[in-house]
Amino acid sequence: MSDLAYLDVATAAGLLKTKKLSPLEYARGLIERIEKHDRNLNAFLRFTPDLALEDARRAEAEIANGQWRGTWHGIPYALKDIVDYAGLPTTAHSKILQNNIARTDAVVAQRFRTAGATFLGKLSTHEFATGGPSFDLPWPPARNPWNRDHFPGGSSSGAGAATAAGFAPAAIGTDTAGSIRNPATMCGIVGMKPTYGLVSRRGVVPLAFSLDHVGPMTRTVRDNALLLDLIAGHDPEDPASCNRATGGYTALLGHDIKGMRIGVIRHFYTRDMQADAEMTEAIEAALKTLTGLGAEVREVQTAPLDEFAACNRIILTAEAFAIHENWMRERPQDYGALARERIMAGAFVRAADYVNATRLRRKLSASFHTLFDDIDVVLTASSMDPACRIDDPAALERTYPRQARAPFNVTGSPGLSVPAGFSKAGLPLGIQLVGKPFSEATLYRVAYAYEQATPWRQRRAPLGD
Repeated sequence: MSDLAYLDVATAAGLLKTKKLSPLEYARGLIERIEKHDRNLNAFLRFTPDLALEDARRAEAEIANGQWRGTWHGIPYALKDIVDYAGLPTTAHSKILQNNIARTDAVVAQRFRTAGATFLGKLSTHEFATGGPSFDLPWPPARNPWNRDHFPGGSSSGAGAATAAGFAPAAIGTDTAGSIRNPATMCGIVGMKPTYGLVSRRGVVPLAFSLDHVGPMTRTVRDNALLLDLIAGHDPEDPASCNRATGGYTALLGHDIKGMRIGVIRHFYTRDMQADAEMTEAIEAALKTLTGLGAEVREVQTAPLDEFAACNRIILTAEAFAIHENWMRERPQDYGALARERIMAGAFVRAADYVNATRLRRKLSASFHTLFDDIDVVLTASSMDPACRIDDPAALERTYPRQARAPFNVTGSPGLSVPAGFSKAGLPLGIQLVGKPFSEATLYRVAYAYEQATPWRQRRAPLGD
């Protein structure tokens, strides 16, 4: 069971294709693991073993008959529960939507279905992908597999926990101010916020239309690129979707990074905010590793972190309230306290503030994108701190906004969180790589070189197997 739990997608696909591994055997192994361990982690909001076995039987029959659909055929996956899966509730972890049955698949769910993948269930999230880990909702919050007393990050908290715990090799998360990259950093996995518009958001409960991204969460860089290959693509029914060629995200994996120019935004984590010493040490160690691999590292400057953060916050809160206004008037008591407080703040954002934030956004984005005239990739912090305790509201309130992810929702740039070690307490640390729009393959190239040069992907969460 443990061996199946930590198979990477590329290896599993090879075993499934050559019939050395049965899709049913794979599904049953992960089902057994989830049943054994998830009572302590709450990664799944709705676990669907019957559907998983049905998918696995179908995949097994097709593979036996030579009907190989490709890399994802028979591979288990799970969805953050703001993503529609036809016939199941999409609750957004909220009492408001607890009876909201999806009529059709979200585009990303349909991509998995077409590929013949094995669906394991819906994953915990922060309520409506905002708020934080709440104990006043119909379902408990997810916990960190490296220490269940600690926060797993959010809002794609169940996706981070499930992937790190070996419940699924891949999960879908969403990111409006860092909600893929935060749990990726806190849980020691790989999380990509793709370029805005690269992955369709149709069938996904919105938080803020102009900031929302859908992206892959996996344990390895190669698996992340393979998953982006699956889910990226134009959707004419998503007004933000980009009509351009996609795919080939694994093409540069294994290429060396000699001569690549990496710009480090140090002021985000040394001056604008003072990161925890262990996080800073991990980032600086990663830069030394990349230098040793032949990359040229130089320091670059952007607008201050708090300017990006304020811009993101004003746009997010205004757009979120526009979505929730009617429910906030009619059913405020059905929200958890944290989500209600965050969403209600949008009622007090003036139209002038929102317009000025969108104007500032264009200025910040244009200035940031000019950096790539002289560099290939940006490296900076993701989180400023390792995970705090999940039962410490003061620590959560203090550390949750201490991050450098929101700037890249503002700019729409691709941002990739990659494991970069562990604290003395055994909690994951991480770095963030950022590129110009549609440079995901370049980010994966650098991340893969770093991943292969370091041992972090070999560590497993201590679940007591």
